[in-house]
Amino acid sequence: MKNKIQLFDQRQVRSVWDEEQEKWWFSVVDIVGILTDSNNPQVYWRVLKKRLTDEGNETVTNCNGLKLLAPDGKMRLTDVADIEQILRIIQSIPSKKAEPFKMWLAKVGRERIDETIDPELSIDRAILNYRRLGYSENWINQRIKSIEVRKALTDEWDKAGVKQGEEYAFLTDLMTKTWSGMTTKQYKQHKNLKKENLRDNMTNLELIVNMLAEATATELSAKTNPQNLQESAVIAHKGANVAKNARLEIEQQGGSVISPENAKQLGKRNEPNRLSEQGAQENKE
Repeated sequence: MKNKIQLFDQRQVRSVWDEEQEKWWFSVVDIVGILTDSNNPQVYWRVLKKRLTDEGNETVTNCNGLKLLAPDGKMRLTDVADIEQILRIIQSIPSKKAEPFKMWLAKVGRERIDETIDPELSIDRAILNYRRLGYSENWINQRIKSIEVRKALTDEWDKAGVKQGEEYAFLTDLMTKTWSGMTTKQYKQHKNLKKENLRDNMTNLELIVNMLAEATATELSAKTNPQNLQESAVIAHKGANVAKNARLEIEQQGGSVISPENAKQLGKRNEPNRLSEQGAQENKE
C-alpha cells in the first residue's frame, strides 16, 4: 500500500492506494473534519459511528483500520473507508458542506434510473464525457464500438452461466494476458494507471486488437454454445489467441502495439486533430 496526502477544499485528506484491491482508502476523520468544521473530528466521528452502528449500518462495520501518519509524526491506527463507504457516510452528516455531495448523489441516482428506461442516454453521456476529456472523434467512435463488442461478449457469458464480478474478471484477465502478454493489472501498471478503466486509456490500435479478441470469442461462443465458466474460458483463450497472432504480425512490420500512453498522453497527442476537426466544422458552418 502507498500512503498519500490529497487535498479537498484546500485541506489535507490522508489516503492509501491498495494495489491488491485496486482502490483508494481515505481517512474518515479527515473528511469528517472538513465537512463539519468540528474542533474535535475524532469525537464527532466516534459519536456518528456509534449512531450508525446502532442503526445497523453495515458501511461503518466494514470500515477498515490502517496506520496513517498522524499530526504528531507517528503512525497511528485510523479508520479508513473506500469511495462508496465515504459517500454513504457523507449522507449521514448534517452539514452545508456535505449538501453538494448529497445533491450530486441524487443527480447520479436519477441519471442511472433514466438510463435504465432509455439506455441510449448512457451512450450519449459517455460521448459527451469523452469529448470533454479531449479525445478525438475517431477515438470516441472506436471506443463506443468497443463497448458494443464487449456487450455482445458478456451476453454470451451470461448465456453460459458465467457470473458477473470475479468470473467476468477472470475471463477478461485471461483474454488480456493471452493477446497482450500482460495481465490486466500489469497492463494498467504499464500505463501508470490505478482505478482508471484500461480501455479508456488504450490507443486506437490497442482498442482494435482488443475488439478482435472479444469479437472472435463472441462468434466462437455463439457457434459452440458453452455451458459453464470452464468452457467459456477455452473459447475466450481461442478468441484472444487470434488477436495475439494479429498483434505479432503487426509488430513484425515495425513498432509495438502495446503502448505505455494513457489518457493524459493520448489527449495531448489528439489535441491538434481535435482542433482541426473543430476548425473544419466551423468552416462548414
